[in-house]
Amino acid sequence: MGHRIPRFTLGGVRGAEVSVHPFATEDHLGLTLTRFLAADSDDVVLLVHGLSSSSDMFIMPEHRNLLSFLLDNGFGEVWTLDFRMSNRFPYNMETRRHTLDDVAAFDHPAAVRELRRHVGGRRIHVIAHCLGSVTFLMSMFGGVVEGVSSFVANSVGLTPRVPAWCRLKLAGGANLLEYGLGLSYLDPRFAAAPPLSRRRLFARAVSLFHRECDVSACHMQSFMWGGGFPAMYNHHNLAPETHEHERLADLNGATEVSYYRHVSKIVRAGHAVKYDPNNPAHSALPDDYLGDLERVETPLLLLTGEQNRVFTDSNIAFHRLLNLRAPGRHELEIIPGYGHIDPMIGRDAHVDVFPRIVDFLKRNGS
Repeated sequence: MGHRIPRFTLGGVRGAEVSVHPFATEDHLGLTLTRFLAADSDDVVLLVHGLSSSSDMFIMPEHRNLLSFLLDNGFGEVWTLDFRMSNRFPYNMETRRHTLDDVAAFDHPAAVRELRRHVGGRRIHVIAHCLGSVTFLMSMFGGVVEGVSSFVANSVGLTPRVPAWCRLKLAGGANLLEYGLGLSYLDPRFAAAPPLSRRRLFARAVSLFHRECDVSACHMQSFMWGGGFPAMYNHHNLAPETHEHERLADLNGATEVSYYRHVSKIVRAGHAVKYDPNNPAHSALPDDYLGDLERVETPLLLLTGEQNRVFTDSNIAFHRLLNLRAPGRHELEIIPGYGHIDPMIGRDAHVDVFPRIVDFLKRNGS
C-alpha cells in the first residue's frame, strides 16, 4: 500500500488563501462554501460536486486538479460548494428522503445568495458534476437561480439516460433495499462492516460480479452508479493513489436510497420533472424543467466521456434538444477514452479535459 492521502485534505491546492463560509438553507440544513483566493479576478468560478462525493473531487493532491488548474490559468478566485449531497455531511445517511427538488429549491439558491454577498456583481461561472449538474440546471431552468455567466455540466444535464441494467435497478431497487433488506443507504465501505452483517454480505455479493479489480469500494460504486466493469471511470485514467485502499470511498461515499426514486422518475419521463408536484415546499419550481429552455441565456458546455457508463449519451441528447430550442447557444465536448467521473478526477484530465473547460470559460468571461 502506498502513501495514504488524508481525507478532506486541502493539500492539493498551493498558493491560495483559503476561507470557509458556512450558510443555511431555508429548510434548515447547514452547508458550506470554501473560497480559494490567489489573485483578484473579475471572473469567479464555483465548483459543484455530485451525489455522495464532495468538494474533495476538485482538490485531489495526487494529480494536477481542476481547482489548481483554474487558479493557474487566469481564474484567481475559485469557490467550492458542499451541499446536502456531500459526504462531508451526515445527511446522506439520515433517511431524510430528500429529492433533487430539495437541492434545486433550497441548496443552490442559498449558495448563490451567499456567494453574491462576497463577490458582488462579478461574473460567476459554474462547473458541476453528475447530480450536482442536474440539480443546478433545475435551479437555473426552474427560475430560482439567475445571473450565471456560463455553466459546464459534466456527464449529464436535464435529460438523464442510463444503461438498460440501471433502468432495471432504478425501477425497484430503492424499495427492495429499504423494505426488503433494511438498508436505507448504500455505502462503498460496506465491506468493512462486521462479519455476517447485511452490509458486509451485500458488498461480498456485489464483488462476486466484479473481477476487474480487488477494491470492494470500486465494485460498490459500480453497483450504485452505472453498468460496467467498472462503471464510473476507466481504471487507467486514475492515478494509482486514487484507486488504492480507501481513497475511492473517501471521494465517493454513502447515499440514501430516496434519491434513486427521483432519478428513476426522471429517467422514465426522459427529462427532469418534479418528484411530487403537490409538495408545497417546491411551489417555486416548475413541474417540468424543460418548459422554457429558451429563457435561460446562460451558455452551457455539455461535457461527457465517450465511454460514459453511468449517464451514457445524456449530454449528447440534451445538446440536441437545446440546439433545437436555442440554436448555436450551447456547446458539446465528447472526451475520447473517458467515462463518467474521470473527466474531473483523472490523472491526465489537466491535459485532456481542463483546457477545453478553461477555453469555454474565457470565451464567456472577460
